[in-house]
Amino acid sequence: MLRSALVSLTFALAALPAQAQTIDTAASSALVVDYQTGAVLLSKNADVPLPPASMSKLMTLNMLFEALASGRLGLDDTFRVSTRAWQMGGSSMFLREGEQVKIIDLIRGIIIHSGNDACVVVAEGLAGSEEAFARRMTERARELGMEDSVFTNSTGWPHPGQRMSAEDLVFLGDRMVREFPQFYPYFVETEFTWDGITQQTRNPLLYMNVGGDGLNTGPTEEAGNGLVGSAAQGVRRCVFLISGLETSRDRSVESERITSWAFREFETRVLFDEGTRIAEADVWIGERPTVGLVADGPVPATLPRADRDETVARIVYDGPVQAPIAAGQHLADLIIEAAHVEPITVPLYAEEAVAEGGFVTRFTAASGLLIEDLLEMAADAATE
Repeated sequence: MLRSALVSLTFALAALPAQAQTIDTAASSALVVDYQTGAVLLSKNADVPLPPASMSKLMTLNMLFEALASGRLGLDDTFRVSTRAWQMGGSSMFLREGEQVKIIDLIRGIIIHSGNDACVVVAEGLAGSEEAFARRMTERARELGMEDSVFTNSTGWPHPGQRMSAEDLVFLGDRMVREFPQFYPYFVETEFTWDGITQQTRNPLLYMNVGGDGLNTGPTEEAGNGLVGSAAQGVRRCVFLISGLETSRDRSVESERITSWAFREFETRVLFDEGTRIAEADVWIGERPTVGLVADGPVPATLPRADRDETVARIVYDGPVQAPIAAGQHLADLIIEAAHVEPITVPLYAEEAVAEGGFVTRFTAASGLLIEDLLEMAADAATE
């Protein structure tokens, strides 16, 4: 029998406006996610595969960072610049054909200069050819769960087969922060000089007072102007994507507006501390009638600041749970629901083991079932 019980949530917060402010965006695709909790604060066409433009360079960097993290490569190792890389159009690091370039410089050239030439050098250095590298990118995307991503090149150069969704791009942006902290500081650098040529980053977030520290822009005629952004304020971080803006100015204005909104209108609260018994589940034929339910750590949730009184939490489980029960066994889910965010599901586990009851317990339970059946039969007979 599926059971549900409400759990009381009490928040000691200062008085706030009565209603949270929702937001709309001119972007054709948008997604805003809280880094700590994974809460989706804004979603618009987030699962639609779109031309990612230079934002797909994040996948090229992912492949390079994975090789570095595994020890296969070092930052001082070099790759040679091929004729193909040297001839690449679009944004450039201005590499020279035949020169050997350190990987650390290629990383900066990709992140800060958005260098197409640097991307091709990395692709050829890791896979032998850009075509082979693009296939590896797609295969790795599938392994990571990025089902909407297909790559035909390492640069984001316009191609009908090069596609990524907002969900995949935000996942990739989150991965840059979470999995590669040793390399992430490169994203906050605002300029880089190579061969006497100094170029500044194209990421407008780094020049705003919103805590921006990454990640990558993507302007093309087909895709419009987009940005995968990451910003941190205090203990909170948000990762987001906006795409399809008409101009680079529109992109700058919208990225600042959405970032400010995400930090202003939402906050992350710890609803339950680690080890807190959140609820109890009924036990069937156990040595105890109930078992405590706990999460595997603190339970944080990103919720609207203004709608704290409308937040509801409920426990859902298939019960009563039959003994024996092992400590740490997944028994239930905590569902947290609030306005303007998708429901949050937190697995709950048995606080301790519950052994099967003895003969008396089983006899009592069986007798109780028999009595229930007899009463039900009598009630049915009375209605006939």
